[in-house]
Amino acid sequence: MSMILSASVIRVRDGLPLSASTDYEQGTGVQECRKYFKMLSKKLAQLPDRCTLKTGHYNINFISSLGVSYMMLCTENYPNVLAFSFLDELQKEFITTYNMMKTNTAVRPYCFIEFDNFIQRTKQRYNNPRSLSTKINLSDMQMEIKLRPPYQISMCELGSANGVTSAFSIDYKGAGKISSAHQRLEPATLSGIVAFILSLLCGALNLIRGFHAIESLLQSDGEDFNYIVAFFLGTAACLYQCYLLVYYTGWRNVKSFLTFGLICLCNMYLYELRNLWQLFFHVTVGAFVTLQIWLRQAQSKAPDYDV
Repeated sequence: MSMILSASVIRVRDGLPLSASTDYEQGTGVQECRKYFKMLSKKLAQLPDRCTLKTGHYNINFISSLGVSYMMLCTENYPNVLAFSFLDELQKEFITTYNMMKTNTAVRPYCFIEFDNFIQRTKQRYNNPRSLSTKINLSDMQMEIKLRPPYQISMCELGSANGVTSAFSIDYKGAGKISSAHQRLEPATLSGIVAFILSLLCGALNLIRGFHAIESLLQSDGEDFNYIVAFFLGTAACLYQCYLLVYYTGWRNVKSFLTFGLICLCNMYLYELRNLWQLFFHVTVGAFVTLQIWLRQAQSKAPDYDV
C-alpha cells in the first residue's frame, strides 16, 4: 500500500530538527531510512532545494526554502506529485505559523514539536487519496515537477555518517577523498582577518623590493641575483600562507610550518638589506599567520540531533 510514513522539519544550516511526526513505523527498512534522514540533514546546505533519495522500497523527498527543509519518507510507489504537494503544504503552513527570527534563533531540537499536529492531519489526508480529490488541485504541482524535476541523490553522494556507510560508497573512496580535500574551515575570526592582511602586506613589500633589486641589477650589475630570488621567494611564501589561511588542504599545518621556515630563511639571507625592525616585522607576521592557520581548523561534523 502506497503511503507517507513520516515527516520532519529541519533547519538547513546546521541540521537542527525543528519538528517531526511522532508515529515512526518500527520495520527494519524504515529504521534504516531514519539513518538516511540524519545523513541528509547534514548535507542540506550543499543540495538543491528539491530532491529525492531512493532507498530500496522507500523514497525520501524534501524541499528547502528560507533556510528550512521539509523532509518526508514514503513508500517507493507513492506518486511524486502527491509527495511534493504534501511537502508544499507543510512549507506554507510552517512559514505562516513561525517567523524566520524564531527558526533562526532556535537552539533546542524539536522546539516546534506542536507543529506535529498539522503534520499528522495532513499526512492522514494524503494517505487517503479520495479525500484529496476535492480539497487540492494537483495540476500546478504536476506541471512544476515536469518542468523542474527533483534532483535524484545517489547513495555515493551521502558517503558515511555516524558509522553508517552506504553499500555504494565503498566503490567511491576516491570521490570521498576529493570532498574531504575541499572541506570547509571554521568561520574566520578578527585576528585571522588581520593576519591575512598583514601577510598580503609583507608579500607586497617583498615584491616591490624584488623589482627594485632587478632594476639595480640591470643598471649597475652590483646587485646580487640571489637577493632577487630571496625577495620573490618571500613573496610566494606570504601568498601561500594566505592561501592556507583561507582554504583547507591536506597536511595544512605541516605546510604552514614549512612556509614559515622559508620566510625565516629568506629574511636571514636579506639581513644586509634590512634593519632589525624590518626583519622582526616580517618574521613576527609570518609566525602570527602560522598560528592563525593552526587555530583555524576544519569544521567539525554537524551535531547529531537524532533526526
